[in-house]
Amino acid sequence: MTYTTADFDFELPEELIAQTPLADRQTSKLLVLDKETGNIQDKHFYDILEELNEGDALVMNNTRVLPARLYGEKPETGGHLEVLLLTNTEGNQWETLIKPAKRAKKGTEISFGDGRLKAVVLEELDHGGRIIEFKYEGVFLEIIESLGEMPLPPYIKERLEDPERYQTVYAEENGSAAAPTAGLHFTQELLDKISAKGVELVYLTLHVGLGTFRPVSVDSIEDHEMHSEFYKLTAEAADKLNTVKESGGRIVAVGTTSIRTLETIGTKFDGEIKPDSGWTSIFITPGYQFKVVDAFTTNFHLPMSTLVMLVSAFAGRDKVMVAYDHAVAEKYRFFSFGDAMFLK
Repeated sequence: MTYTTADFDFELPEELIAQTPLADRQTSKLLVLDKETGNIQDKHFYDILEELNEGDALVMNNTRVLPARLYGEKPETGGHLEVLLLTNTEGNQWETLIKPAKRAKKGTEISFGDGRLKAVVLEELDHGGRIIEFKYEGVFLEIIESLGEMPLPPYIKERLEDPERYQTVYAEENGSAAAPTAGLHFTQELLDKISAKGVELVYLTLHVGLGTFRPVSVDSIEDHEMHSEFYKLTAEAADKLNTVKESGGRIVAVGTTSIRTLETIGTKFDGEIKPDSGWTSIFITPGYQFKVVDAFTTNFHLPMSTLVMLVSAFAGRDKVMVAYDHAVAEKYRFFSFGDAMFLK
């Protein structure tokens, strides 16, 4: 069946868009959806312990969000620019989103923090994207930490008091422009309980980039182009996953970024899990046959987004839309700081 973008639309009252994280990460609601029967259960996130079995693998994305929103000015005019770091393409060159884009033509110089950090626009891309090259003295990450802000999504209007609440408790590898939000629900205490149950904890890396910020703007989903994001699965992680699969355990992914990494590798190696790194632009839509992932947890996503399409590919569009309608009726909280689903 061929779907249009509008097939993944749904009514979402604005008051259901979560503006702040809960005091206790693991107390979010958890909607459990059985993809075979369509059965829905309302639980809390800490109940995910009941959904995981001894011998399963829980796969998490250990990327860390950069304080990637920078405020600079053009030295020659004093004009202000907002720069969002997306992807480190090579050396000191970054793909960025700049606002207002019309002020950032090729050759434009930008100064940040009284000149501690400088940049020049090398290339103009679509959608306000720019390739820029930084010039600085010292350690880039330390400079960014002192000058940058956490790049919260535009639908979050409230100020985030503690920037670490937009990081997972296992965030390690610097490089994301947005958090892998399904992982925000885990506390170290909950992870310890999961591990004690005999579930293998496995980490991979996918640096979340522009795809998170780009809506589907075409009618036919087949015409949508995904943005590339960097991923990495180590030999140690691949070995753990293969051991779990061989012993009959499930591969349970945390979030769509973990799914996209695992399915990229599964597609590349004909269903096998091998250590790998590179760039993925995989676009998972209904009709896709999952090769690695057996179950997963994820947040509630934006209407007509590629993420709703991915979830629909796993459980079926009709069942997912029913689940979303249920979530709206039961006043689940949506998006980055919102509640979660578990699909099995």
